[in-house]
Order: sequence, then structure tokens, then C-alpha cells
Amino acid sequence: MMLNVFLYLNKEEKWKQTTGQDEDENMKIIETYGNYIEKWSNENPGRARWLLKTGWKAQNLKFRFAPDKRLMPAEQYLARLMMDTMIRPLERPEESAIVSIFTPCEILQEAGLHPYNVEGFSCYLSASKAERAFLQQAENTGISETLCSYHKTFIGAAQKKVLPKPKCIVYTNLTCDANLLTFKKLAKMYDVPIFAIDVPMQQNEDNVQYVADQLRKLKDFIEECTGKKITDEILTERLRRSKRTLEKFAQYEKESADRYIPADLVTPLYAGMTNNLLLGTEEEETYVDRLLNVKKAPAKKGKKIYWMHTIPFWSDAVKNELCFQEKAQIVGCELSRVCEPDFDPEKPYEAMARRMVYHALNGSAIRRIEAGIRHAKETGADGVVWFGHWGCKHTLGAAQLAKRKFEEQGIPLLILDGDGCDRSHGGEGQTSTRLGAFLEMLNTETDENTDRQEESHDE
Repeated sequence: MMLNVFLYLNKEEKWKQTTGQDEDENMKIIETYGNYIEKWSNENPGRARWLLKTGWKAQNLKFRFAPDKRLMPAEQYLARLMMDTMIRPLERPEESAIVSIFTPCEILQEAGLHPYNVEGFSCYLSASKAERAFLQQAENTGISETLCSYHKTFIGAAQKKVLPKPKCIVYTNLTCDANLLTFKKLAKMYDVPIFAIDVPMQQNEDNVQYVADQLRKLKDFIEECTGKKITDEILTERLRRSKRTLEKFAQYEKESADRYIPADLVTPLYAGMTNNLLLGTEEEETYVDRLLNVKKAPAKKGKKIYWMHTIPFWSDAVKNELCFQEKAQIVGCELSRVCEPDFDPEKPYEAMARRMVYHALNGSAIRRIEAGIRHAKETGADGVVWFGHWGCKHTLGAAQLAKRKFEEQGIPLLILDGDGCDRSHGGEGQTSTRLGAFLEMLNTETDENTDRQEESHDE
């Protein structure tokens, strides 16, 4: 049985036996695991959920006792932190709240509610090769094929009763059109209380106050749902931690600009998730504190790539070019730097509101592009990939404008189309050709610049 094959990960001696296992065999195990989750989701959803939870806990033990030594210690810690974040809603759903990725979670944390995130769960279902059945389930019930695949996957898994009922739902309209459909549908399906945060697109102080007033009502909502009291004093302390965390993460990105950091395709996504969902927690501050050991890393090797929007971590074409490659690495992801630490934690509701109103993805595409240019420069990026995730109109519509603006600043930009969650929208051949050519172009430009500098020196 597949379960017996997968649960051997719980035994350290088995891990040692599989350390040299080739990628093909690893993928076969994951594919079989995903097939069982899909099969049992039709026959016995509780059993499918149990397998999902057990498999993820086994993988988390592997992260703890046999981590990937190619990653920095901070990133090994991050892998465990993110897996803990995913497992907890499966173990204690009554202490969890379904949230959109950019929901400010400090208020929920103070009431003991854990973030149960749509995009995060869909990423992990995809990594478990179980997403296809859930995507099809959602489409079979009338969900449009063009809706974001992260949202469709979660809806389908909820419809099949694989994902458990939360305590409540909190979401925002910020940046993602799919939020307006997904969370209302989930609230009706689970029959739980729901709270929506409306964030206007214009950046001004009136709108900051408008959102802050909603967040005060959110505090009342959470207190009513949980029966726990949230004081402004302790919330202020949590916002101080949020500010420190964002400041230190920005410092890390600047200090890593001339360093070589071996990179996979999931760590930037983990940072994008935890820098939003876990902002304000001691665990997230511990992660960024560990990142600041980057000064010990070796000097820069190869090309540095800054990634705009989500990353298709499952793509072999992207893995071949950017996963643990000295010739090129992803050095930053837009999703981990969507808000700046320019807020006053002594006014906690206004602080969270300011993060949302002045969020890099809120408002015009120009604001998002300018933030991306600024962060790409801070990380020392040699080039940028703008990933047009299927169904994300906000990203697809701004692609050509972004290309022009980045290149005006001397930063080459490649537009890639695909899907961060649904493999059926992959386009692997085109991705391989275009990404390979882009990296070759970056190296050619470097060689030509070096030749010109040497000629000028000789003269």
C-alpha cells in the first residue's frame, strides 16, 4: 500500500537509505501519494485528510532531522516553519481561520487563531501532486476555468470535504479578484462567520482611517468568535515585532546583493507566505534574524534573478535553469516585499491599515512596477522574470508596461506565461526555450561589457 511506502519517512534509518535516491524515484513516490489522496477524496474524505496530514508530518520530520544541506540554516528553519503552518489547520481546524494571503493576521494571532491560507494549501496540494482532482471538482460545479488555480484547488478540496471546517473566515479584496468569489462561497459551504476587509485603491490618509475602522470591527468579530479578549497594548507589541521583522528582512536583501545564496524554487514562496501570514510572530522574527548571517556567505556567483509574482516550483524547465544552480539563482520574490515598515506600531489599527492601503499591489500597476524595480536593485538582480500566472488579470495586464519600465531602468525583464499551481497550463517547452535564452542573453551582455572595459583600459 502507498501509505506504508510513504510513512517510511518517519524512520531516520530509512531517510539515510534514500539520501542518494534519484529524482525520478522521488517523483514516483510523490505521484503515488497524490494518486491515493485523489482516490480517497472520492471514497473517504476523512481518510484522504488523514493521509495528507500524515504525509506532511513525515516530511516535516525529514526537514527537522535530515534537512537539505544545500540551503542556509535560516532557510532550513523556514521550511519547517512553513510546514508547521500548513499542518496546524489540519490538526486543529477549530483554532484556525481561513484567510487570504494579504490579510493582516496580528489580530487573529492574539486570539489564538492560526492562518489557514487558500494559496498556501493549494501550493502544498500541488506539491503533493493531488491538485488535478480538486481543480476538476471545482470546474464540474460551475467554477470558471479562468479563475485562479490556487482558489479553484482549495474550493475543490473543500467541496470534497478533504479540508476541515475553520472557526471563521477573514479576507480582503486586496489585489485579487478571485477573493470576492472564493471566500463567500467557502463561508456558505462551511456555514461559518465571515469578515471582509474593503481596501480602496487610492493611497491617502482618509483611506487608511477607513480601513483602520474596519480593523477595529474585526477585533470585535474575532473576540466574539473566540471568546478571547484582545487588548490594544498587547496588539501594539505585536506590531512592533512586525515592524522589526520587515526592517530586518529588507536589510537582509540588501546585504545579500553581493553574496552567493544557493536557491531552490520554494524558499522564495515560503518567505512570501510567512512574511504576510506570520508577520508579528516570534517565529517569523527568528527566521529573519537567522537570515542576517548572510555576511558569512561566499561572494556572488552567476546571475541574480528577481521574480515578480508566484513561482511555478513544479516546472522542470525552471528547475533546470534556476534550482541550486551557480550560473543563476532567484534572489528575491515580489510577494515577500509587498509592504514596507513605514508604519507606527503605537497605533496598531492604523499601522495594519497603512500596510494594506499602501501595499505594493494595491492601486495602479505603476506602483507595483516601481516597487519591483526598487527591490530588484536592492537585491543586486541582473534580470527579472515577470510571471503571468493563468487567471491573474492584475499580472497579465501589466506585463508589457512592466517590461518597458524595468528596461528603462537598465534591468532586463523576461515575461513568462504559465501557472503556479496547475500543471496542465505549463507550456514546458516554451518556458525552457525562453528562460534559457534570457539567461544566455544576460551572460552575453556581461561578457561584452567586460570586453569593452578591457579595451578601454588598454587604450
